[in-house]
Amino acid sequence: MKVVGVIRHSQRKRINREEFKELLTSAGYEVLEIVEQVREESPRYNIGRGKLEEIKNLVEELKPEKVIFANRLTPSQAYNLSKELKVDVMDKWQLVLEIFGKRAHSKEAKLQVELANLEYEMPLVKEAIRRIKLGDRAGFKGMGEYQTQQYLKHIRYRMGRIRKELERVKEDRAVKRKRREEVGFILLALAGYTNAGKSTLLNVLAGEELETRDQMFTTLSTTTRNFKVKGKKVLITDTVGFIDNLPPFIVEAFHSTLEEIIQADIILLVLDVSEPWSEIKRKFLASIHVLRELKALDKPLIVVLNKKDLTSKEDVEDKRKEILKLSGERGIALDGVASVSAMEGDLEELFKVLNEVILNLPKFRVFSIVVEDSETVPKVLSLLREIGEIIDVKYGEKTWIIAYIQMGMIKELTKLGIEIRAN
Repeated sequence: MKVVGVIRHSQRKRINREEFKELLTSAGYEVLEIVEQVREESPRYNIGRGKLEEIKNLVEELKPEKVIFANRLTPSQAYNLSKELKVDVMDKWQLVLEIFGKRAHSKEAKLQVELANLEYEMPLVKEAIRRIKLGDRAGFKGMGEYQTQQYLKHIRYRMGRIRKELERVKEDRAVKRKRREEVGFILLALAGYTNAGKSTLLNVLAGEELETRDQMFTTLSTTTRNFKVKGKKVLITDTVGFIDNLPPFIVEAFHSTLEEIIQADIILLVLDVSEPWSEIKRKFLASIHVLRELKALDKPLIVVLNKKDLTSKEDVEDKRKEILKLSGERGIALDGVASVSAMEGDLEELFKVLNEVILNLPKFRVFSIVVEDSETVPKVLSLLREIGEIIDVKYGEKTWIIAYIQMGMIKELTKLGIEIRAN
């Protein structure tokens, strides 16, 4: 399907043209032209009247099936533009939802996409009803007044049903999460801008072969896998990618998925270090904004600079310093910055930072273990390496061991009939 794209930059902020074009191609559109304008928003058309006339001429000349705006359109603006241009008009968030619909495979993802679409449609339907009463035009999608009113009732009913179903999913996930913690797992969440390489990182950490593509929003459903960090059991969950100015209705619809970030012990924020610093900064701040909206910035946060194989060591170090400087200026607490190459399996720096952060989690404490039976010592040491980290061992008539131990795993040690003291 052929489309014309429209970008209205404001004086304060420019929209990334390449990212918008990538969104269009990710949705399967053939981009005929992208028209840009720098001005503040027009209440009636979003763009200025002169630019509207230019787009009208383009539509007549190029015959696109749709005109897609990189800006958020109000329902009134969408209707006014459709009336003037005489083709379908949509905005960036409708485009994102279209991509989501194509990528959604699990039942949960499909429900979340449907909820987000209904959230988006509701104000459009209300605007259609308002215009019908003014005698301006036909109802939503060609429906009459009665049909449009009935459709609004259906939207409200369906949204209620979906929220109940997603609440059940949330409760099931909470039960599984509690069980995982009880058996000693550390919970990590992968977060970050779309197409930063999160799924590739999960694959190499967990030895998996999950689908990865060089396109936006490959992952919509949560995927959880396990691996170990110096013997400590870790569960890592991949989550839906962020995008600049992610609107509240999408955050709400995907809340059950994004909740994995809220409930995690540690968040890994993945960035593509091979991009220019201006892009890294934009995507880092956009991701931080979403984490702040989720009230997840009280969690330990590790920035993972991925794709270091695509740039030089000097460039990686310069960008590491810039991230630390920017975080300090914005009051963002980071617990570490690790550079990796998920594609080449180079994760040594990440494992080192992760181990340090894990041992500082509230669920880890220092204990002294006294083992009287020398034959039991090897079993105790082996178990300790799985559930914590050994700090010191003193052999003698009794063996004294000092170790970090995950609180939930103390019961595994008590089964061996040994003395445990909190330091």
